[in-house]
Amino acid sequence: MPATTAEILQEVSQEAATTRRVLERVPADKLTWKPHTRSMSLGQLAMHVALSPGMITQWAVEDAFNFDGPMEDAPQPPSTDAILEAHDEGLEQVSSALAAIGDAGLGKTWQMTAGGNTIMSMPKGSLIRTLTLNHLYHHRGQLSVYLRLLDVPVPSIYGPSADENPMAAASGPTPET
Repeated sequence: MPATTAEILQEVSQEAATTRRVLERVPADKLTWKPHTRSMSLGQLAMHVALSPGMITQWAVEDAFNFDGPMEDAPQPPSTDAILEAHDEGLEQVSSALAAIGDAGLGKTWQMTAGGNTIMSMPKGSLIRTLTLNHLYHHRGQLSVYLRLLDVPVPSIYGPSADENPMAAASGPTPET
């Protein structure tokens, strides 16, 4: 059974809390750092993570999206606060887009075209799941690697990280022997 907009919004909201914790760790003095010359900078990747859910979910409000030129690189943000602000605004965009699409609209076909060719075609619900959520998970994972390479403590995402273990805190202190 396909998900409802309320279920998708619940998942997006839950993931947004985790994403925000990762974005909060982005050091403002390292925004231009790149692990490789062909990689996005830390700031660009963080801004991409912040902007993508709102932007991609907005695509689903329409029945088609046409790429009429090359994809622009994510902007280089001026600060970590700007990244967090973009993230929070993106969540509002996701919420308003899902309200506009509605449960019945999730099954409607959406397509992406470029140069007159159909690149992909899928139900709007699949677009949101595949390109909004899975895309976010992929790039958030990249961002956690960037943080590790910069020796920034990586927050717990789906379980303990080497730097943060919420499960250990929940179980309480261990008895001394």
